[in-house]
Amino acid sequence: MTRSKLAVIRLAVLMWLFMGVPGVTGFSGSAVRAMTAEHEWGPFQILGRTIAPGEKLKFELMPGHRFESAYVDMPVFVARGKSPGPALCITSAIHGDEINSVEISRRVFDMVSTREMGGTLVVLPIINRHGFITRQRYTADRQDLNRYFPGNPEGNVTSVLAHHVFTKVIKRCDALIDLHTASFYRHNLPQIRVDLDNDRALEMARHFGAGIILGKPGLRHTLRWEATQAGIPTILYEGGEPNRFQLDEIKLGLEGVLNVMAYLEMLDRPPRYAGPQQIFKKSTWVRVPPGKGGNFFPERELGARVKENELLGTVTDPLTSSRAEIRAPFDAKIIGMSIPQVTLSGFILFDLVKMQSH
Repeated sequence: MTRSKLAVIRLAVLMWLFMGVPGVTGFSGSAVRAMTAEHEWGPFQILGRTIAPGEKLKFELMPGHRFESAYVDMPVFVARGKSPGPALCITSAIHGDEINSVEISRRVFDMVSTREMGGTLVVLPIINRHGFITRQRYTADRQDLNRYFPGNPEGNVTSVLAHHVFTKVIKRCDALIDLHTASFYRHNLPQIRVDLDNDRALEMARHFGAGIILGKPGLRHTLRWEATQAGIPTILYEGGEPNRFQLDEIKLGLEGVLNVMAYLEMLDRPPRYAGPQQIFKKSTWVRVPPGKGGNFFPERELGARVKENELLGTVTDPLTSSRAEIRAPFDAKIIGMSIPQVTLSGFILFDLVKMQSH
């Protein structure tokens, strides 16, 4: 058999592993290493760049001199390990105000040594550059980027940005970790959101080690949904508040990404979990009752366990001083909540997961 035919067969076997044939996890780094000789582990090509084994490279997604280039360009970090393995993508700041994610991805890339790493790490540390610079959630044309994937090259600026990210970067990867925080004056307990029916993604979620795994497959046109539909197992890390750097959430996110890389056999290190992993099929939002808007003050802390009908917080009308009591609809754990603020009818105050009675 010629060398070229042998290379084709090996490539087909690797694709078979990574695409998730029933009964095969698709993420065995040892299997990849066994089938691919080290001298055949060549460079990684992406966005017109070639990254050799053992090399780290930082460059721009689509540099240019047009007026709109500044609104769709972003940094791209790529590290190519010395030995074979999968390509893992880390995405940050899809929402520009979720700055914990930027620091997590920066620390991961800086810590990883290509001499000791297998596979390829692709990091998009600041996808929504305009939002990050201006401390805003949305893109330059005031759209939510995470509702535009896989994008459209003939659409608005946000859709063009989504198209370039998805088609030129995400689809080059074998797995994806999407980093987020809560939005708009809310705070989320560290958690992993994942499609519980996707076995490969669920194993990534378990190994991340955030402590809480929430069954949420995502909405259509979110990055997580579209990547999953494209056959790329994806998990989403939520932790902390927008527009704040929070060291506990950053450290947990950093360890979680490294844990997943170890699970994928990209790194040789033991996992470092924060505690036992709890899996919940769904969560429930508790909102301001109709006509009961006003000044919100919580009575319980994020992460607290509460009993059914226990007081969660109050909303007081600043003009009439009438007070609405917000109570738990069932035995629950608080995994997300609003900070004290002025609220209106229907505003989300708490995100709860149901605890089993003992």
